[in-house]
Amino acid sequence: MAVSGLCFACKPHFSLRPPLFHCFRKIRFSSVAAIETLDESVIQGAHFSPAKNVNGEGSKLSQWKKLNSQDLGISTSNISKPTRKVLNGLKTKGYEVYLVGGCVRDLILKRTPKDFDIITTAELREVVKAFSRCEIIGRRFPICHVHMDDTIVEVSSFSTSARNFGRGLTYEIEKPAGSDKKDFVRWRNCLQRDFTINGLMFDPFARIIYDYMGGIEDIKKAKVRTVIPASTSFQEDGARILRAIRIAARLGFSFSRETAHFVKNLSCLILRLDKSRLLMEMNYMMAYGSAEASLRLLWKFGLLELLLPIQAAYFVRTGFRRRDKRSNMLLSLFSKLDRLLAPNRPCYSSLWVGILAFHKALSNKPRDPLVVAAFSLAVHNGGDIPEAINIAKNINKSHDGSFHELSEPQNLENLTLVNEVMDLAASVKSTLSEMTDEHFVSQAMSAYPQAPFSDLPCMSVLAIPDMQGGSSRVQ
Repeated sequence: MAVSGLCFACKPHFSLRPPLFHCFRKIRFSSVAAIETLDESVIQGAHFSPAKNVNGEGSKLSQWKKLNSQDLGISTSNISKPTRKVLNGLKTKGYEVYLVGGCVRDLILKRTPKDFDIITTAELREVVKAFSRCEIIGRRFPICHVHMDDTIVEVSSFSTSARNFGRGLTYEIEKPAGSDKKDFVRWRNCLQRDFTINGLMFDPFARIIYDYMGGIEDIKKAKVRTVIPASTSFQEDGARILRAIRIAARLGFSFSRETAHFVKNLSCLILRLDKSRLLMEMNYMMAYGSAEASLRLLWKFGLLELLLPIQAAYFVRTGFRRRDKRSNMLLSLFSKLDRLLAPNRPCYSSLWVGILAFHKALSNKPRDPLVVAAFSLAVHNGGDIPEAINIAKNINKSHDGSFHELSEPQNLENLTLVNEVMDLAASVKSTLSEMTDEHFVSQAMSAYPQAPFSDLPCMSVLAIPDMQGGSSRVQ
């Protein structure tokens, strides 16, 4: 099914109304902390030795690190208020509680975490008893959703992860040297994480960060590395391939050699994922401030043709190489979008889908820069084309002549301009429909014999109904 409801309603006074123009404007803004790079001297000052990890790159875990969080510049004020309430609520009842996963990594990097995940020694049923608004969700990997101050805080239990430990284990593991029973419990949980930089555990009360997987060392090296052998990790869960792309794009990290090899060579595993999971992972990449970097990495490692084959064909047609450092109009559009977004202020999926359609319409038929400017301003102001044209005519900055999607400027009369803007609007609407049509995608790909081919019917990532409403928002 095509993206529903994204259309233009054209009125006599040329006022373009929702839902298309409306959905372009649905960007939620809120405060975001300044993003800083990791202070190398702070980490070196923590006095830890290099750790070995349990991946396929020739080493086993034999050493581990215990660091003071204050030495890394982390204070409890960096933790969101709802999360602190949940931590305190469990701690006061005598349970051990830790922050785990990407939030610990982001705190070390002085970034604002998208969310905070908690793990506790309490059983899930005990977590439910501890809070008035809490429920257990999930069957295979159950967790608790604690509702606190209009926010959902996820809480998992060590006992749940222990039951899943060792299922189908096909790789050799080594218990960390010098560890006690509590270390073993923490280590066992960290071993089930996807990447070493997500395998950190933070006790905010003792102010200790536990690193059993070599995550701190990989943060220093700006590397994304799987905890277990990459081939095994990705075959266990194909979505880890997309998460690797997303994390590397968001942080500006590179892959370890083994991880990079299997991201590329096992890319077909994402075809096993259902459509809703693909959309969720794509939305994480495109809607949270790292869309340009994500598109570059998806193209570099041969995943773009599986997820967005029309955009992959565009790269092929314009001679954009896999490791190309140059830009083009598609990447430039998403670079501009990235400046407005952040992990804690995302946009709706309909916005980035609309940008894909907007660019495809221009790629199909290059337009006068004034028409493109007027259309964009009309999207911004809610559809008032005459006002948009008046503003566009006062723009003095010249367009980028390297973009093939823009034709040579002409002296267009106002009525012609209005008609051209309306025509572009109709073209975007039509393109939205075509981009999710299996027959059209096949035709588009056959036009470029050298282009990659996708087995995903109807551009699976986009062919999901009701993408413009709040239900498609990844929180």
